[in-house]
Amino acid sequence: MQKVIALVILVIPVFLAGLGIKYMRDSIFGIVNDPFTLTVVQFVIGLVLTVLGVWFIGGYILHREQRQKRVQERFLEKSRQLKDEDNE
Repeated sequence: MQKVIALVILVIPVFLAGLGIKYMRDSIFGIVNDPFTLTVVQFVIGLVLTVLGVWFIGGYILHREQRQKRVQERFLEKSRQLKDEDNE
């Protein structure tokens, strides 16, 4: 059940990022979708959705890799770096 919940949590930002890309594409071609009245507003909302979706997925992947200690030292949190230095 936990894997299903994790999959749903990851599918939602991917869907929102895809919707943002669609909004940006439609505004470039001059197609105005229903909730928007201006193509500029539609493009900005699409850009925000895309950036937030990619940011969430990237943060999730970085967090997972940090827990498994498979990232470079510059991506580790400061508290973990200090704790690892104390243990040495």
